[in-house]
Parts: sequence; C-alpha cells; structure tokens
Amino acid sequence: MKPDETTRRGDELRKAGDNAGAIEAYLEAIKSDEQPDGDVCLKLARCCERQQDYDSALHWLMQVVDSSDSFLHWQSAAASLTKLPAHDLQQGVKRTARAALLGSYTTSQLVPMIALAARRWGIALEVYEAPYGQYQQEILDPGSGLYAFEPDFVILALHAGELALPRFAESPAEAVATEVDRWRMLWEALDKRSTARMIMHNFALPFEAPMGNLTGRLPGARESMMRQVNHALGEAAGNAVSIVDCDRLSSVFGKARWFDDKYYHIAKQAVSLDSLPVLAKHTAAVLAADLGLSRKCLVLDLDNTLWGGVIGEDGLAGIRLGAGPEGEAFVAFQEYILELKNKGVILAVCSKNNDADAKEPFTQHPDMRIALDDIAIFVANWRPKSDNIKFIAETLNIGLDSLVFVDDNPAEREVIRQHLPEVEVITLPADPTGYRRALAGTLWFETASFTQEDAGKTEQYKAKAEIAQLETSAGSLEEFHRSLDMRAIIAPFDDLHLPRIVQLIGKTNQFNLTTRRHTMQVVREFMSDPDCVHFYLKLQDRFTDHGLVSMLIARRDGEVMDIDTFLMSCRVIGRTVEAEMLAQLCERAAAAGCAKLRGTYIPTAKNVMVKDLYSRFGFTEVAATGSVEEAETVWEYDLSAAGPIVNGFIEPLEDARDAA
Repeated sequence: MKPDETTRRGDELRKAGDNAGAIEAYLEAIKSDEQPDGDVCLKLARCCERQQDYDSALHWLMQVVDSSDSFLHWQSAAASLTKLPAHDLQQGVKRTARAALLGSYTTSQLVPMIALAARRWGIALEVYEAPYGQYQQEILDPGSGLYAFEPDFVILALHAGELALPRFAESPAEAVATEVDRWRMLWEALDKRSTARMIMHNFALPFEAPMGNLTGRLPGARESMMRQVNHALGEAAGNAVSIVDCDRLSSVFGKARWFDDKYYHIAKQAVSLDSLPVLAKHTAAVLAADLGLSRKCLVLDLDNTLWGGVIGEDGLAGIRLGAGPEGEAFVAFQEYILELKNKGVILAVCSKNNDADAKEPFTQHPDMRIALDDIAIFVANWRPKSDNIKFIAETLNIGLDSLVFVDDNPAEREVIRQHLPEVEVITLPADPTGYRRALAGTLWFETASFTQEDAGKTEQYKAKAEIAQLETSAGSLEEFHRSLDMRAIIAPFDDLHLPRIVQLIGKTNQFNLTTRRHTMQVVREFMSDPDCVHFYLKLQDRFTDHGLVSMLIARRDGEVMDIDTFLMSCRVIGRTVEAEMLAQLCERAAAAGCAKLRGTYIPTAKNVMVKDLYSRFGFTEVAATGSVEEAETVWEYDLSAAGPIVNGFIEPLEDARDAA
C-alpha cells in the first residue's frame, strides 16, 4: 500500500472510535495487509482490551513487534502489555524467566521493551532494573538487589564511555588485555554468587573518529583498541557468556541514529530512543536462544522463491537463475540460505509441484547453489502446504514451533499463518533482490553456540526423514478459501485476451487435462464455432490480482458438452478455481441444452496431478485406453441426475469490463 493511502486510511480509522464496531471496521480495512502498520495494531489492541478480549489484544500487541521499529509504537505496546490481566497473559507462553538489567546509562525506557520483545518469543519475562550506573556495585555486593531478585539472566547494558582506554597507547595489546581482564573479573564475580547467565552488550563504537581514516592504520588509537576489545571479549566469552553485538547493530541501524548526544546530555540515555526497539529485539533473541527457543528448520518454497519462474511450465532453460540482476538475486538468496545451513539450520522443501520437475534445477542447473544433499526433507506434491508442513515436522520429529516458512506467494503465507500459527512465516518483498535481506533480518535462527555437530544437522535429520513412514492426512481449507475473498472475471474469449490464452495453452503442463497445443488460428476457429463454449477466468483475491489464470474450451456434441481443453496456471492451484470453471461449464452446458459433460484425461510426464480430477467432481469413467499407469481416460458427468457442480468460494463478477 502506498504511503499516502496508508496515511489516509489511518486517519479514517482513528475516527472510528474504540467500540466493538470499530474492531470490525479495522479488520476489514487491513485484511489485505500482511503486516498492518503500528498505529492500526495499537488501535485494535486497545479496542480488544476494552471489549475484554485479552487474547486478541495480546495478538495485536505482538503484531506491533513484527510490523514496527518505532519507539513510540513500542512504548505504547509495552505499556499496554502491562495492563492486561496477568492470567490472560499466559496464552502462548513457552518459558518464564527473570532478568536483571544492569546499565552504565539510563535503562528505564529499555526495560519494558525487552519484556515486550521477549513476549513475542513466548517468554513471560520479569525484569529487575538496577539503579543507574550501579552495575559494578550490584555484581560485587552479595547483598545487592540483583542477588535478592535471583535472576535467571543478568543483562549488562554498556556504552563505550565505560572503556578505560587511553586516547592513544604505545602498547595497544597490553591496554586491550588489561581492559578485557577487567570485564572478565565481573563475569567471574557474578558466576561465584549466582547461577544467572550473563548477557553482555558489547561496545557500540561512536562514529566520531578524531584520527579520521587514519584510524584503521593506528592500532594504538582508542577507536582501534575498542574494536580489539570487542573481538577479545567475544573470544573470552566462549559458551559461558552471551554477547549482543551492539557495534554491528549500530552500524546496520546507522551510527548517527544510534547515538543521540542531546538525550545523552539531558538524561544519560546512551542509546537513542529510536534505536531501543532494535536493541530490545536482539537482546530478547539472544535470551530466547539461551532458553532453547531458536527455530531449527527453514521450510522453502521453490518457484519464484529459489529461482524466478515456474519450473514445471518454463522448463530448466526458462527459469531465472544466475544471469541478470534478478537471476543474481536468487543466487545470492540461495548462498545466504546455505550459510544458515552451515551453522546448523535444517533445510526443507515444501513445494506444489511434480517431484521430478521440482528436483530438476537441483541436479541440472549450473547456477543452482543449493544441492539436494543440502535438503533434509524434500516434499513436492499437490497437497495443501499446511498438510505437508505438518508432515515435515513429524518426519523430522520436531515441533511446528521449530519451523520458519519462506514462500513468495502471500496467499500461501496466509494459509500457514491461519492453519499453523506455531510456524513463523517470513514476509518476502515483491522484488527478489530484497529476499536475502528479508531472511537475514529475521532473528528466529539466533543461536547460543556453534559446534561442528551443528554443521552436521542436515545429515542427521535427513536420515530421520528417509526412515520415516508417515502419511499426511487431508485437511479442509474451507475457512481459508472464504477468507481470501476471491473474485473472478469469467468471460468468453476475445481478441484482447487471446495472446495470453494462447500463451497458457502453449506453456501450461501441470494442470492441463489434455495438453493440446492449439495455435492462435485454431483458437480463433473455436471462437467462431457456434457449437463451441469457451471462457477464461481472471482471479483476484484480497492479496492481489492474479490475472488470467485458467481457460476452458468445449464443443457441443448432441446432448453432451465435450471438453477439449481445460487448464490452469499452477500459481493458483488449491484455490478452487477448477471447481469454479466446472460450475461455469455446467451453466453454459445447460443453457445450450446439454444433459451431460464429457472430459478426457490424456496423461503426460507432467500432468499427473490432474489424473483424478474428474473423479473428484463426480464424473464416471466411461472409457480407457492404454496401460493402467498411462491410460487415456474418458469421463462423463450426468447433469440431469447429479445436478450442477457448485463451488461457492469464488464470486463471479458479472461485467468483466466494469470489474477490470
């Protein structure tokens, strides 16, 4: 949605009030938004709270964490979280923990934000805030509030001003070692008096460098030594202390924005207010990793996710991978995925595809970076992805809450959010050049440690998948189909749409009952034949306009309407388009005086997914030729006896031109 449209809609919604009717208005307004803006999420949370629907209020507060990095949004959400009844906050809690926050600067704004971010991980976090600047005293005094609180974690929030380093050192290695030893002594003191795990913020280096670009050539410069201290602290931490890499975060966020001299001098706020949500997110992610809440498995779609195009229709040479900006973006995305795999993230594939087609790029495309051996479990079929993801989790013997799902299709993402809320779903941008950054921005794969065994996880889980003998159970997606608000323009062929129709006839392989490759001239002949019924379907839903995705050609043969060509783009498979097309054909056949429908299935190497299509809709097999495995079958449907086929999930738009 464009920024001006978002602003306009937000202004309208703010006028709607906080009553029950406003909730419905808000939900209607944002139903096409995967990530509603923070203002709307907060408004919905307040509306739900006033209606005492605390579960929904909590849901919308968590949406703020996902959709916004605004300090004001987070401040409001954190405040609202504390107002919800305690017994209602147990919804979705996976862990409870106590954390003591010790700072060298003012941390009062950070405390509630860490609690908010932790709740998004399913952690009910109670936080003790030490007095300003008293971090050393709290650790060294056995009678301090820190030890009375008995925390599970101690978070040490520091700024670079605490480093006891000279402006320039003749012996920089000695100065760095002395400084590192000072911090290690604090770690050891805490370890002697408490079982709490230390989480330390390393030092965000200020962007001001008096030596300028010469700094990198001067090991004895203070800024150079700061970098060395951060590196040495990381090495010294090992698996005993967790580090939040604030220097990296400040670089990503922008040094000039991370620091705010005005607020530091006014309130000793060493980290700018704007950067606090980011710091809170990463602190909570490290804490969650220490509690074992990191995600284990990345579940990947294939077409238009790992490569551009549809392998089953475009073929190996037609997919976009490697060459050109878009192809290079997919390569970069795959390379980042491999980096995750190498640190222990399990890779799985969940694709609506023929298995052989789906695997072809992995084995034959020269620019494919991910190999089949990198995949622990490979699932390519035409079942609902929600069922396949359940199968993946069961086969790998991990929980659904260990999975992160990546798919370019917003509708597929939505079905997983609705049916498998335990699975985290990453929202990908429309442009594949942004895929790598979108995945890199997620914190779900934060880990507390790394060993050689982690690098071998894929092979371990792959072995589990190979011996598993599990079957998925078919599930109904009725509620999901209704929630899509699908609408269709259904109309006879015309010259405007003829090029697209012929293109579909020429390239569609998977959902194609006969795979007859009619030329434009032949299609024109169908259009001029008075005994021929022909129509296309253009699908819209609340996410997008999919364009012309299906077409059907049939000819009247006495009382029978005989289907010559029936096909559909694979990108809308599973949306009941096939049911709508057959329902439309029933109406047209009845209007033409036909009592029966006839359909033929001609098997090919790629259309096995529609082998049983006619039987699923009540057709009866009347003829078959060839072997059982490769039989060409003819099916009939008795309109008089069975009545018309109905769908009910897609609303036809009567006037195609007005609707378009």
